[in-house]
Amino acid sequence: MNLSKYIIPLLFISLLLTSACKKEFLEKEPLGVQTSENLFNTAENATLAVNACYDPLSWDEVDNADHNYEWMFGDVMSDDSEKGSMPSDLPQITEMQEWRTTANNSFTAAVWHNVYIGLFRCNTVILNLPEAEGVNTEIKNRLLGEAYFLRGYYYFYLSRLFGGVPLFDAPVNPSEIDNVQRASLAQTYAQIDADFAMAASLLPEKSAFDANEMGRATKGAALAYQARVAMYQIGTENANNHNWQEVYDLTNAIIGSGEYSLASNYSSIFEMEGENGSGSIFEVQCVSNNEDWGPRKTGTTNTVIQNPRTTWGWGFNNPTQNLMDSYETNDPRLANVMYGDGSVVHGNVIEIDIAENATGYLSRKAALEPAFKPSNIKDSPQNIRKFRFADVILMNAEAAYHTGNESSAIASVNQIRARAKASTYPKGASEGSMEYDAIPEADLEGVLDPLPNTLTGQELLNAIWKERRNELAMETLRYWDLIRTGRYLNTLSEEVKGRCQSHSLTGTANIIPVLPIPVNEVQSWGLSQNPGY
Repeated sequence: MNLSKYIIPLLFISLLLTSACKKEFLEKEPLGVQTSENLFNTAENATLAVNACYDPLSWDEVDNADHNYEWMFGDVMSDDSEKGSMPSDLPQITEMQEWRTTANNSFTAAVWHNVYIGLFRCNTVILNLPEAEGVNTEIKNRLLGEAYFLRGYYYFYLSRLFGGVPLFDAPVNPSEIDNVQRASLAQTYAQIDADFAMAASLLPEKSAFDANEMGRATKGAALAYQARVAMYQIGTENANNHNWQEVYDLTNAIIGSGEYSLASNYSSIFEMEGENGSGSIFEVQCVSNNEDWGPRKTGTTNTVIQNPRTTWGWGFNNPTQNLMDSYETNDPRLANVMYGDGSVVHGNVIEIDIAENATGYLSRKAALEPAFKPSNIKDSPQNIRKFRFADVILMNAEAAYHTGNESSAIASVNQIRARAKASTYPKGASEGSMEYDAIPEADLEGVLDPLPNTLTGQELLNAIWKERRNELAMETLRYWDLIRTGRYLNTLSEEVKGRCQSHSLTGTANIIPVLPIPVNEVQSWGLSQNPGY
């Protein structure tokens, strides 16, 4: 189903309001018929409660808290992208990229705001659903699995940006205000590990869901995030003692499940017809209903904010020349990652005004087919891809390398390269056409040839990292890959590097740059602030 289109149950609205109210108000009898004691006693109500846990995933604009897009961190804070638009537009993003931000940054506040609402809802489900009498065990377990998955997802989002955060396993009581401690980063990771492991034990495979239920968390998604979290800890703070064999086994379980396969054409993945495809492990579901202007829609602003100002967009998240130069000549993926002035996108010639663009390029993965453009530009129906099967294969390759199985690593990378080479031009690359035009064979000679079996050592690892960059470009992952592999500082100027180091935690493997905890949260909850802020 399109989960984001469901109205938040009144229970959650009342709970969110009462979480900051006085104790005497909480002691009054509820005026409505739904309470935390009876809401979960039917499968329909319990499902609505879990749907509300998904809802904050799609909140890319927030009342009184500004914008929230993962590309602001995963793309723009890396060497793959620049902020874009005009320099004066949303300067808070540039401040984060250049490590000049402060605790008053409204975008970090938006993340914190969204995630803790999501966590509150997950904890409400996890606390109350096990005791529900009117929900059968199979449905109860699946719904609990979804809540654990989302709690793990939300905490992982927070921890990568801020380090250790306050951990709650139940809805927050007013008595806890002013008396909350931040957990250590290792403790936060341990909670995330436990949540994804619990989710994997409770959730069914993707094939168990009907087509109208796509977008729900699955066993494969939980295993994929378990592997991602373990891999990230190995390269940052690994007090929980993860190892590459664990990542290898988790990714092998996903690959061996038979639930996923690479889409035959890379060019189709980010088109509307590619949503929830064979390689989709987890994506945020969006649907347009042409609501009036304002935040928190069923659709997303994620598309319009990355499209050209000369058409219907705002021109943000501009891919860099550095990213372009990382591709082999004629790699079919490049045209699906970025486009420039004069490019044909969905059959139309696109103009890019360099006065409102930082690099001359825009993200092709965010381009929306004209037929699907909503009357309200903030209400795009384009799903947001969060985890793809290609990522799992490349994680498996990296884990194979680190466990001494270089031949397996090479074979995995070559799967990705073969699919890329067999792909077409992007949809509508010819003016007036909406077809997937084939690439002439002559243009692909010597392109994306298989990695040789003789490739070994650091050269092989570099090839795996390069393939990750080229396959997953503009999917909010590059920054995190650079941090966990210890390469991030080398992408910065000396001035920016110094500022970044002053805002970093010391991990067991590599330093961990962190953004400031929002000032209102520090003051309201008595939290300790991150270094240098």
